[in-house]
Amino acid sequence: MKPTTFLTTCAATFLLTAFHNPPATPKVADTWQNLFDGKTLKGWKKLAGTADYKVENGVIVGTTVMNSGNTFLVTEKEYGDFVLELDIKMESTDGNSGVQTRSHFDSPQQKGKVYGRQVEIDPTARSWSGGIYDEARRQWLYPLDLHPEAKTAYKAGQYNHLKIECIGNETKTWLNNVPVAYVVDPIDPKGFIGLQVHGISDKAQEGKKIYFKDIKIKTTNLQPTPFPADVYVVNFEPNTLTATEKKGGWKLLFDGKTNKGWHSAKGGAFPAQGWQVTDGTMTVLSSEGKEAANGGDIVSDDQYSAFDLSFEFKLTPGANSGVKYFVTLDEKTQGSAIGLEYQVLDDELHPDAKLGRDGNRTLSSLYDLKKADKSPRFIHPIGEWNVGRVVVYPNNHVEHYLNGSKVLEYERGSKEFRDLVAISKYKVWPNFGEAPKGHLLLQDHGNRVSFRSIKIKELK
Repeated sequence: MKPTTFLTTCAATFLLTAFHNPPATPKVADTWQNLFDGKTLKGWKKLAGTADYKVENGVIVGTTVMNSGNTFLVTEKEYGDFVLELDIKMESTDGNSGVQTRSHFDSPQQKGKVYGRQVEIDPTARSWSGGIYDEARRQWLYPLDLHPEAKTAYKAGQYNHLKIECIGNETKTWLNNVPVAYVVDPIDPKGFIGLQVHGISDKAQEGKKIYFKDIKIKTTNLQPTPFPADVYVVNFEPNTLTATEKKGGWKLLFDGKTNKGWHSAKGGAFPAQGWQVTDGTMTVLSSEGKEAANGGDIVSDDQYSAFDLSFEFKLTPGANSGVKYFVTLDEKTQGSAIGLEYQVLDDELHPDAKLGRDGNRTLSSLYDLKKADKSPRFIHPIGEWNVGRVVVYPNNHVEHYLNGSKVLEYERGSKEFRDLVAISKYKVWPNFGEAPKGHLLLQDHGNRVSFRSIKIKELK
């Protein structure tokens, strides 16, 4: 072959290869985008309060103003799925701030207010930074009572790196690379992102600054970041489990469609009347307040010893019910079966709230034994869903939660526990509440009460 022919052939081959295999170029949409240019507030606008925002040395600086409501600097654009990262520093150790996600402004229910899920920045002793709050609406969704190990992630007086992942119905947070909160919530698929300066009325908090910098977002080709399977997930999609929950050992005790897994506390099948499974709920029907007079209590087919139990319940006005655990069915009773009870009650209208001792028959209390110490802000109104939770550790330490807030704890079988039993209605039952295992029970107290999202994780 002549040299010129060889060179011509090589050149043709190179051009053909280059045409079919062009050099890879990065996709612009796959890259991070800056939400703050470091110089101006272009792309942002202020809503609600009168606090001040300005740019100083490449940082957005928010400054508190006396008697202002919460003030937000929000993106002009709305976002659906995204991963957001930014750095935050607070001067104050008494106030708080936060980052709004998929949020909105000025609805008929929240006139003149920003509302939506907020990732909290909390430098106070409470230490709930990275938790998830529903601004101007449902309040706390993921307080750090649910994940106390993450309370040490916030560093006072320093920039803290916050990562927020919103993909589909799932919101996850990390603070300084520590996994903090995980919420599954079917509302608000998109909305704006916002930076908060909290309203103040204390003169000592006037003029305090919050610093935001290095704000960037990614919105395409998103892949969910794995989350530790031992961290509690707040899941508002009824009767479902996430892959993380399944990996962590959670199981549904109610499938949302049938009464499978439950039977009458009196033995035999599920009650033929008095209970209704419909629209994803298991509901005990009203019998005008006559305890166990209609369908009667129902109990789980299986028995449990150490476990994490979570459930949603919805009360009607004046209703009474309960979720009991360590129910052995050995005791012979005329009404409801005996067991340790997470009280489910309308505290305002039902007379049982005024009975017992020192409020130990109120909502989320250990019925007739120990009062729940709960803030009114963690009690959802009658007719709305509340989340109850009971954790029994292998060492017999027990905790009750209401809507994510821990309201009481005790040691099953301890002297303190036995002293409480001795002055309660349970004193007639030997070794009450100390069985090594037992059924779970949903109580028929004669009032209409609904349950759903009943799930359990056995603890080893």
